[in-house]
Amino acid sequence: MCKNIALSWSGGKDGCMAFDKLVKKGYKIACFVTTVPKEMRRTFAHGEKTELITLQGEALNVPVHFIECTFESYTESFIESLKILKTKYNLEVIAFGDLYLDEHREWGEKTAQLSGLEAMFPLWMKQSKALKALEAFVRSGYKAKVIRVRKDMLEESWLGREVNDQFLHDIVKKNVCPMGEAGEYHTFVYDGPLFKKKIKVHDGKVISHEHSKRLELEDGVLIDKY
Repeated sequence: MCKNIALSWSGGKDGCMAFDKLVKKGYKIACFVTTVPKEMRRTFAHGEKTELITLQGEALNVPVHFIECTFESYTESFIESLKILKTKYNLEVIAFGDLYLDEHREWGEKTAQLSGLEAMFPLWMKQSKALKALEAFVRSGYKAKVIRVRKDMLEESWLGREVNDQFLHDIVKKNVCPMGEAGEYHTFVYDGPLFKKKIKVHDGKVISHEHSKRLELEDGVLIDKY
């Protein structure tokens, strides 16, 4: 079994599910890797504040490494950073939380190979299994809220919603992937079984982008769970 793994981390439920599955199988998550646009303190994937991603790493006791890149240099920067982290942590694997999109898997396998690492996709499934995957997350004990939605897929009212039984009941009525694999929605995980502390946040303003709307999370702090 490979012991040292870097996990691609955007702060949402998919990465969290991958983390949980790998830990339960006995793998060691040496670090999280999160891409950020240069000169912005936001994640590339969800537009979340890097401070909140750092809090997740602290709560899960995993160091977070931010990879600065541009859209044009994204792949190159990712590979070069992985090479550095491979030496630092004696990495053998880079894991991704992708579910079923072949183009995402192909990119992950290519970047892993060029970095001298094995690619792992612990959540990989058939598209038809997406609803069961969401059910598994809802029952996992992890807590997440919706922080971004695609305008053409979900209304603004979905922002801030907890990913719980009611969410599960409502999302199946929409013509979207229940797991949001096509970017229909993105989430932020703030608590769960492997969290040493809970992340407390407040809902801030809603920001409209060209194709999406994003909920600002404010005043993030770690609090004791017991």
